[in-house]
Amino acid sequence: MSVSTEQARSKLLKELETLQAEIAELDRRLEHKGNYSLGVGDPAVYEWELNLALKERAEQKKRAVEEALARIAAGTYGTCTKCGGPIEPERLELLPTTTVCCRCAQKKR
Repeated sequence: MSVSTEQARSKLLKELETLQAEIAELDRRLEHKGNYSLGVGDPAVYEWELNLALKERAEQKKRAVEEALARIAAGTYGTCTKCGGPIEPERLELLPTTTVCCRCAQKKR
C-alpha cells in the first residue's frame, strides 16, 4: 500500500468508528417511540422520525466506508469503477468513499 492509501485507510477507519458510535446513539434514541394515535400530536413522533432518518443516513455512510475499505484491501481503491482510470488524489482526499473519477462523475449529470 502506498502512503496515501494507508492514510485513506486510517481516515476511513476513524470515520467508521464515529459512524458506529452515532448509529448506537441513534438506536438508543429510537427505543422510545412517540404516540402515533390519531389526533394526539405527540412531539416525540417528529423526533423519532428525525432520528430514524439520521440513522438511515449514517448506515448508508457506513456501508460506503466499508466498501471503500474493501477496495483498499482488494487493491482497487483509487480506480474509477466506470472507466477504469485513476481517481484524482484531490478527489479521494475530499471524498474518500468515491468510486468514480471527476470526468465520470460529471457525466452522471
